Amino acid sequence: MRIEARGLVVRFGARAALAGVDCDLVSGELVGLIGPNGAGKSTLLRVLAGLQRVDAGEARYDGLSAAELGRTALARRVAYLAQSGLSHWPLRVDHVVGLGRLPHRRPFSPPSAADRAAVEAALAAAEVVELRGRPIGTLSGGERARALLARALAVEAEMLLADEPVAALDPLHQLRAMTLLRAGARNGAGVVAVLHDLTLATRFCDRLIVLAEGRVVADGPPSALTDAVLAEAYGVTALRGERDGEPFVVPWRAAEPNPGN
Repeated sequence: MRIEARGLVVRFGARAALAGVDCDLVSGELVGLIGPNGAGKSTLLRVLAGLQRVDAGEARYDGLSAAELGRTALARRVAYLAQSGLSHWPLRVDHVVGLGRLPHRRPFSPPSAADRAAVEAALAAAEVVELRGRPIGTLSGGERARALLARALAVEAEMLLADEPVAALDPLHQLRAMTLLRAGARNGAGVVAVLHDLTLATRFCDRLIVLAEGRVVADGPPSALTDAVLAEAYGVTALRGERDGEPFVVPWRAAEPNPGN
């Protein structure tokens, strides 16, 4: 699948959350969507998922607009994992994960064998099999985040848009979740993940899109996250290194003000 976004503008009152964003996303690639708070990352993800109206511009899916593709087909082909991780449904975890299969089912029809297999695979992938019978409201924040990731995986979409999928997880489960997302991309799915951890972003992602003030300031491999980009987007300097052939970037201190500005 290929998603092409051109000239995306989203305004909330006088503020432009997106100010003319262009990006291309393809299956088989793990893209890290990074940038400071308020940069427009979550807004962009909602636009790509067909959940946020735009004031200008358009996203197209294999050349089709969202209207041409249709809501059901879009829900089957593009899965969306929201940032909040909140869930107030009095449902068991396996039933919540099963909601990911709704785009594939006719109204009021029982789950098919394919639906049940997808749910089992998603429970195992997100490591929540042992939680399957628990009411989701009784889970910790990290457990709930993994359960909701499983729901998104159960869609078996061509493109997964995940808003801060590792934010509530402990270090081990962060590594496992990023490994899982990278494996999904290697198996042919497209994955776009909003991330704040620059080490995870540079280590696991094939490509980084850096947003700041509603605009793309860099788009390329992890090496595109240069000192100049870090200073422009985040206002920080960083320590850089490599371990086992994989790069890492650690934010270190505030960047010195540019006297030319």
